[in-house]
Amino acid sequence: MALPILNWREVVKALAKRGFKPVRQRESHIIVENLEGRLVVVPRHNQIKRRTLMSIIEQAGLTKNEFIKLLEEG
Repeated sequence: MALPILNWREVVKALAKRGFKPVRQRESHIIVENLEGRLVVVPRHNQIKRRTLMSIIEQAGLTKNEFIKLLEEG
């Protein structure tokens, strides 16, 4: 299944379901962190490119399918 085109809010919302919370913002990027201390950088773009989204998913320690399931949860 191909990754959808998402905006930064949708990505942060999906990551929040896995315990990631925004900890700071640096210029046009939001840094989210989970309880284990894993940091993920999310660009504040209205359309995040699929290649960038795949990098975000990898930074979060997720697979593409796990991330898609988070999106489907609502």
